[in-house]
Amino acid sequence: MGSMHTMLEDIPGGIDRLAAFYAERARGQVGLIVTGCIAPNLEGRALPMGHAMDNEAEAEKHRVVTKAVHDEGGKICMQILHVGRYGYSPDNVSSSETKAPISPFPSRALTTDEVEKTIADYVQSARMAQHAHYDGVEIMGSEGYLINQFIVTKVNRREDKWGGDYESRIQFPLEIIRRTREAVGPNFIIIYRLSMIDLVKGGSTWEEVVHLAKEVEKAGATIINSGIGWHESRVPTIGTVVPKGGFAWVTKRLMGVVNIPLIATNRINMPDVAEQVLADGCADMVSMARPFLADPEIVQKAIENRTEEINTCIACNQACLDHTFSMQVCSCIVNPRACHETELNYTEAQVKKKVAIVGAGPAGLEAAVGSAKRGHEVHLYEASHRIGGQFNMAKEIPGKEEYGQTIRYYSAMLSKHNVNVHLNTKASVDSLTSNGFDDIILATGVTPRKVQFDGADHAKVMTYAEVLQDKKEVGKSVAIIGSGGIGFDVAEYLAHDMNQDSVSLDVKDYMKEWGVDMEYNTGGSLAENGASPLPSPREIYLLKRSKGKHGKNLGKTTGWIHRSSLAMKKVNMLSEVSYQKVDDQGLHIKVGEEEKLLEVDHVIVCAGQEPLNELHAGLFAKGQSVHLIGGAHIAKELDAKKAIKEAMELVIKL
Repeated sequence: MGSMHTMLEDIPGGIDRLAAFYAERARGQVGLIVTGCIAPNLEGRALPMGHAMDNEAEAEKHRVVTKAVHDEGGKICMQILHVGRYGYSPDNVSSSETKAPISPFPSRALTTDEVEKTIADYVQSARMAQHAHYDGVEIMGSEGYLINQFIVTKVNRREDKWGGDYESRIQFPLEIIRRTREAVGPNFIIIYRLSMIDLVKGGSTWEEVVHLAKEVEKAGATIINSGIGWHESRVPTIGTVVPKGGFAWVTKRLMGVVNIPLIATNRINMPDVAEQVLADGCADMVSMARPFLADPEIVQKAIENRTEEINTCIACNQACLDHTFSMQVCSCIVNPRACHETELNYTEAQVKKKVAIVGAGPAGLEAAVGSAKRGHEVHLYEASHRIGGQFNMAKEIPGKEEYGQTIRYYSAMLSKHNVNVHLNTKASVDSLTSNGFDDIILATGVTPRKVQFDGADHAKVMTYAEVLQDKKEVGKSVAIIGSGGIGFDVAEYLAHDMNQDSVSLDVKDYMKEWGVDMEYNTGGSLAENGASPLPSPREIYLLKRSKGKHGKNLGKTTGWIHRSSLAMKKVNMLSEVSYQKVDDQGLHIKVGEEEKLLEVDHVIVCAGQEPLNELHAGLFAKGQSVHLIGGAHIAKELDAKKAIKEAMELVIKL
């Protein structure tokens, strides 16, 4: 299980919750757990509120974590990570005076004496991890953090013995490993996370990566883990757009070069993907992080041939990394229990009820499965011919095919827990009140909001549901009204040739599209000619009424990916737009004070949603115990994260 910072490390009472979190994964048969980042000193913290593993008192707090894992038969390593110039603090330090593009604060250069002290702090942190009964440590040398900042000339401009040529620049990580090995003895695991591909200009060359790997082995590392890209890189490395196992080829290049095990990582989200990585000779081990948020029993289920029951990570980042980078406790969109194991649990109900759930979107599915797990008799009503709700549209978006895995998971769970599923059945007040239900949960979702302007009913005008769900044919020139998440999804969908058998890119095409040189001819492995995306088959306009950049409310860690993708497809993004009318000529708009005619074939409305909750008032009037969840409750922001969690929290109290 790869490192995933949960924020539980940093909040009051979080250490006990962290112990429960890791214990559940160890119980699920993960081979080796690596914790979220722990700083070696105060300067290395990502946030001023964080903690450093620098004394015995701090180490002894962690014994509850290591004991919980060991009691379940697992092993656990503590990741030591100094963020360097990536910190959100005015006290940032780095190899040289510089400022990272992803931090608002500049960093000052460590003095020569401070470099020595920092190395000593790493060693002390490893000793304290040993005191806390961890089985080892992972020294984070990748992703653009402090050690990486010493290795590359992009950041390291020092003129003392820690700067200059490559051999001098890598002495910082090598001294950390050597001195740590001396301090902890021969039987303590030392994983070194090596930046195998920086994906930034001025990054390491392949020859330098190979040289460092050999030196890391000599210095005393037990295992080398793959670091893929810097956080400031403009190449997506873990988002859902990345092909599964998409960076295993990088680790494969290093196989046979060293004699210690190599770990492949990034977008390995299911057992079959992991097995293929190993079968292809890409690595000796595989690392998964977010998949263990989605399902703590992923390994156990694979062992027992229950892969259909795996709750698959869909790589959306909405509740994990987006939370971490906005200082919230990490969780998972498809598994809200992640990091909340002491708070959210489906226990057997003392009073068994007959429960109706109306709507088989994500909220309704979680409510149905959770209610059945608690022992209730559950009836799930869905007006359409299939379960999944809005996820059926999401999975049509290129790069979001994984959303279909969530539908597959819930389908398996409905069957396993004997939920009575009624498809093609539109529930009514009379049908629900006549069946003796103790509780009725309305998860009926949303409907696209209608727009009000002249020609809104013109034949050129469509809703996003007509495009994504009904598969209506769309012309070669399109205007999209609304630049929220759905507007971006529709633009992405239409910027691809949907007549192809598959619009998902294979690994080689993906690397070409995003400008990664798989031959590694340049430092950082970026293609000299940049990105080479496939052209859009349509001219697309993405329009918004307000000022500012498009998609400003998209995910904190993924919004830039969506904006970059549409920019590569040359989507025209216009803001401060007012809509005048649609007629046979096209869409008449004003941009500021300038009138424009967009001679488009179709206008697609992605201007929000309205809740579908007309059953609520009738059921309430009949004296029924009725609950609203998901989009049927609040449709302003279509949010599966909130919907699934709402369902879980309701059912726990039912």
